[in-house]
Amino acid sequence: MSGKVNKTVIVTTSLGAFATPFMVSSVNIAMPSISNEFALASTLLSWIPLSYTLSTAVFVLLFGRLADIVGRKKVLMYGMALHILSSLLCAAAVSPYMLIFGRVIQGIGGAAIAATVVSILTSVFPAGSRGKALGLNVAMTYIGLSTGPYLGGLLVKYFGWRSIFIFSSAIGIIVFIALFQLKQDWAEAKGEKLDYIGAALFGLALIGIIAGFSVIREPAGPWLLPAGIVLIFIFVFYENKAEQPILNISLFKSNRVVVFSSLAALLNYSATYALSYMMSLYLQYAKGFEASKAGLIMIAQPAVMALLSPLAGFLSDRIEIQKVASIGMAITTAGLAFFIFINLETSLLYIIFALVVLGLGFALFSSPNTNAIMSAVDKRYYGITSGIISVARTIGQTFSMGLASMVTSIYVGDRPISDSIPQLQASLRTMFIIMTALCFMGIFASMARSGHSKQQ
Repeated sequence: MSGKVNKTVIVTTSLGAFATPFMVSSVNIAMPSISNEFALASTLLSWIPLSYTLSTAVFVLLFGRLADIVGRKKVLMYGMALHILSSLLCAAAVSPYMLIFGRVIQGIGGAAIAATVVSILTSVFPAGSRGKALGLNVAMTYIGLSTGPYLGGLLVKYFGWRSIFIFSSAIGIIVFIALFQLKQDWAEAKGEKLDYIGAALFGLALIGIIAGFSVIREPAGPWLLPAGIVLIFIFVFYENKAEQPILNISLFKSNRVVVFSSLAALLNYSATYALSYMMSLYLQYAKGFEASKAGLIMIAQPAVMALLSPLAGFLSDRIEIQKVASIGMAITTAGLAFFIFINLETSLLYIIFALVVLGLGFALFSSPNTNAIMSAVDKRYYGITSGIISVARTIGQTFSMGLASMVTSIYVGDRPISDSIPQLQASLRTMFIIMTALCFMGIFASMARSGHSKQQ
């Protein structure tokens, strides 16, 4: 494939990788402003970010398989169109329920983007140069995450929280136009059938589990959670028998790298994703900072990720991926452990140092782990494998937000967070203990994969 096409793919996928994390991180910093406008209790407030991650997790596997069948560029374009329209819908929201509905649609678009960007890159770049391309892609994701809190904070301060969604839709329009430059569609499984039953079982299972966590104190909570777990087992049984499954179970049966790399990613995102949401509440409610200053502080973590991810991807092309990713997971665990001890008197220097350590660990883990998974499968499974990565990431993110929702619900309940600072502080400590424990388990999952050496 020509160098011109390669450059076009890099630019387009990089913009796609930037768009959704920017929106996610900037919305997190706007949570207190949204809460104040709609007078939201902690449980309903948590559903604004949770609705996005849940709908992404529900649909990402479906879009990963659909991309293999109808074409990855086509699915990416549909996802970006949904991202644009739903962002405008969120900006026009007149109630929290309308905003949550818009976030659900945004999550569906985000699922299509997440399921295709990595698979397109893997289709274009061969082993040996793939780690560098994936590292750049991850760096753009982290640039989106790093600019989101600060730029989002400035937008909230001067134009209100709705301006975040308008800005996000403008980015989406640029990506949508850029996609027309790509002529190839990358549909290696063209003509195969789409497993709608498997997709429905998977989606209902996730909704049951995450909604059960969120409303654990309500009468429906104890029923939704086990129902979701039962549906997961039914889904696995069904997929094992299906002729053309939405999730190829054989990839897990015969591929140790895919199994443990996916498990490591799941634990990593479960342990880290809710951090920006919890820290946004801590910095603005407990420490009393305005949104722009809180966003500036939170830049430290994703900025380090953005700087070091290309280097980590480069290293994963040349030395054993397991070592790079496992060291990254261990450093991430150490970074999370620092947050257990924060309180109202904690200095900004301590917080920024902890964020930098966390960013270093995540950079060393993320792109090498993705490179390990994508390099361990045949190219006809790139779309579904990209979907598996996205599922591990989005389930981890959704589980992380579900845990955050459950913990804050237990401590804060339906009271406004501004009137419950001691309870917020207790929920933060409990949440960071859980997150550190999850990440510690992830170290062993990362080390358990067979020695996956540098690409040949």
